[in-house]
Amino acid sequence: MQPEARMPALGILNMAGLEQTYRLTRHIPSAEAGFFIRHYWIVSWDLEDREPYPQHLIPNPCVNLVLEPGRSGIFGPATDKFTYLVKGKGRVFGVKFRPGGFYPFLQQPVSGLSGCPLRIADVLGGDDREWERAILSEPEEADMVRLAEERLLPLLPARDETVLLINRMMDRIQEDRTLTRVEELSRQFGLHIRKLQRLFHQYVGVSPKWVIKLYRLQNAAERLDGSETQLLRLAGELGYYDQSHFIREFKAIIGQTPEEYVRSSAGQYGPRAN
Repeated sequence: MQPEARMPALGILNMAGLEQTYRLTRHIPSAEAGFFIRHYWIVSWDLEDREPYPQHLIPNPCVNLVLEPGRSGIFGPATDKFTYLVKGKGRVFGVKFRPGGFYPFLQQPVSGLSGCPLRIADVLGGDDREWERAILSEPEEADMVRLAEERLLPLLPARDETVLLINRMMDRIQEDRTLTRVEELSRQFGLHIRKLQRLFHQYVGVSPKWVIKLYRLQNAAERLDGSETQLLRLAGELGYYDQSHFIREFKAIIGQTPEEYVRSSAGQYGPRAN
């Protein structure tokens, strides 16, 4: 398992200057685990000679298993921007499941995880603190990833073909910037809207309408990060025909207007990432 090549920000706000404060790596899982897992991620930081600062991460439609001393758990997709105060020195290990990829483990609607993280032990067995000690104590990242895979491989459930369908739909939403309505997604995949909504509720944990809006605004934040992009042109390219509508939705997800975001990206540290 090798670290991934350079990837897009994937929801990381204020990406410019990120490397000055902490290290982020993403590691590709084995082929067997890769049906369920998108990647392993590790962030580490050393701010012992710097002031603490808030990191920001916009939501994403994935479940994450997070190992952090005293704060480990399984976290479902959130619909609000997350802020984390970074201070001192630390390291966090995470497993990002593919959209829909955690449902085969859970076997109940992923929407139930909203705002209510699970103990790792409740789904995967073992003890949360023991998971922390075993993996976070490894000095080398490759060994952390290897040990996590050794624990997860025997726990993999049977493959669920609906996970593949969910990921094809997610890819289409990300790639097709003209896709702005749930009705269009329903038509392209030949699914009744109600069935589509039930699948997202069960497997993803958030609605398809929210995912469409999220990816458009996430793309907007990445395009604006440290750039001089004209807002009117960007809004049009992302399918917004009303600039004020674009600004309202951008602020609702990102927490700032586009203009405020551009200014902050030039002068603040990057956010927590996974």
